[in-house]
Amino acid sequence: MDRQFSFRLNGRQVSVSAPPAYTLLEVLREKLDVTSPKEDCKKGECGACTVLIDGEPMLSCVTLAWSVRGRSITTIEGLAGGESLHPLQQAFLDKGAVQCGFCTPGMVLSAKALLDKTSDPSKEEIKEALAGNLCRCTGYVKIVEAVQAAAKLKQGDPTTW
Repeated sequence: MDRQFSFRLNGRQVSVSAPPAYTLLEVLREKLDVTSPKEDCKKGECGACTVLIDGEPMLSCVTLAWSVRGRSITTIEGLAGGESLHPLQQAFLDKGAVQCGFCTPGMVLSAKALLDKTSDPSKEEIKEALAGNLCRCTGYVKIVEAVQAAAKLKQGDPTTW
């Protein structure tokens, strides 16, 4: 039997009905047509399904959907402001940190959570924040550079964040 529950998704209130065993990933992709969190390992090991739950990076493939009732979920779709990319998204593009794009939403959201807490993270802090996100295309150098560039942008003009 399905359960009805509500939460905030990218700033707007949504209500869904889903079986109790559905994961947040299943609800996002199958019930709400939000496709940026990717289904890959289904074990919480790759980071492709990362979303922000109340600002914290979480793996939606291992989070039961009903457990987010009343909470705030942010996906990559919630970062951009209309036609403008979020400065972090733009930094990923500018630095060439996007290749196939499969891991990019999870990487960007993990980086956003870090930059929301730390305005000038070290390379080690960036690597630690991204450690749960696997990328099969890059050597992570450009990804780290993109996060560093976004940090500098945020320090220069925090109102754009």
